[in-house]
Amino acid sequence: MPAPPTSLTSYKDERITFNVSGRRFETWRSTLDKYPDTLLGSNEKEFFYDEASGEYFFDRDPDIFRHILNLYRTGHLHYCKSECISAYDDELTFYGIMPDIMGDCCFEDYRDRKRDNNERMMDDKLNENEEGPVPVNFRQKMWRSFEYPQTSTSALVFYYVTGFFIAISVLANVFETTSCAPFPGQYHRVPCGERYELSFFCLDTACVMIFTGEYILRLYAAPVRCKFMRSIMSVIDVVAILPYYIGLFLSEEDNDLSGAFVTLRVFRVFRIFKFSRHSQGLRILGYTLKSCARELGFLLFSLSMAIIIFATVMYYAEKSVKDTTFYSIPDAFWYTIVTMTTLGYGDMVPKTPIGKMFGGICSLSGVLVIALPVPVIVSNFGRIYQQNQRADKRKAQKKARMARIRLAKNASGTAFMAKKKALETQGLEYEQEATSSGNMFESQHHHLLRCLERATKPEAAYNNANKSPSIDKFSNSIPID
Repeated sequence: MPAPPTSLTSYKDERITFNVSGRRFETWRSTLDKYPDTLLGSNEKEFFYDEASGEYFFDRDPDIFRHILNLYRTGHLHYCKSECISAYDDELTFYGIMPDIMGDCCFEDYRDRKRDNNERMMDDKLNENEEGPVPVNFRQKMWRSFEYPQTSTSALVFYYVTGFFIAISVLANVFETTSCAPFPGQYHRVPCGERYELSFFCLDTACVMIFTGEYILRLYAAPVRCKFMRSIMSVIDVVAILPYYIGLFLSEEDNDLSGAFVTLRVFRVFRIFKFSRHSQGLRILGYTLKSCARELGFLLFSLSMAIIIFATVMYYAEKSVKDTTFYSIPDAFWYTIVTMTTLGYGDMVPKTPIGKMFGGICSLSGVLVIALPVPVIVSNFGRIYQQNQRADKRKAQKKARMARIRLAKNASGTAFMAKKKALETQGLEYEQEATSSGNMFESQHHHLLRCLERATKPEAAYNNANKSPSIDKFSNSIPID
């Protein structure tokens, strides 16, 4: 072991004391000199030096300062999950420390908290500007009613009416394919769409009229019509109502045109996507798929590679078998797809040992490939769902706060008016009493004397304490009427 120092003057280092909001921290100057570009490592800290106490005083958060001082000691910046991410970033900015030197053990937590905080701040800004500026013309009021139906009663009624007709349209599209009683004089059951064709046509016409009116009104009220027409929801609205108008101009006698009409009627199923304006869950699902575009692309690319590889192997393994169903590599695609997705219809089955072996490998590979991006998609769905829950909670809190403010204003105004009415009532009663006595001048004279007596009472007491006996006698000799 080295010999102990003989004197304290042999040390050139200096011990420095920091007072951070009443809590003292001590370290060596050489420790702070490791990072000269920061506040504590540069001469800028001298602005905070207190000569009376001989220490540096910072009116900052002492709990976070512990982590900052630990950076100078160990060379690693750490982040505690219990700390507020905004306050932590503010402290790092004040002391001139970049968060890029965050330790590997805490970097993931810091990045996740930072991302969540940024998304929360963006949600707050969006919620503050959600309803936008106050509408000044009819178009702006109409667009605001369409986008935010909770702003007025009429908009809310229109919102529920359109949702009701969407549900009716989807249910009618489903039930018109079910079998009903046969026509009179026949024995074969027919679809309800043919048995009650006029009823379903009238119902479909009513729904399409509602959807058409909604689309025209939205197009008229849209701030930027070209942008609105290019939006996904606008395309869905057009595709949902377009088959009806095309079917009006097609003749059922022409087989080619009737086949095209049946094909167009399939597009009526797109009306179900109109529920995305009325369902928060569908919107969350859409946002999740949009945020997971990279993971979904990786899934499709991996599945495509595996399908091509296993389809090629299965074709060459089964092509020499009698009565084989693997006629070509594209035909083997179907077997590979249903095997990798664990469906297994059984219409195509390998018969050779090599084909069975690769069929089992194909099934296991499909499970692994599909399971890889699922946790990412689930985590994104949970994150987006929590964001929407926080947004709804903030809206409810804001609404309750505004309600309390209105109640307080109404209560204060009511109390003021009640007090004002009480004072007016007292004045009226006093005037009535004075008028009923028949001597208005006398009542006012007595009221004035009482006011003068109250105003001069302290002064009279002071004069009584300091006046002379002669003045007292003189004052007593003056008669008072």
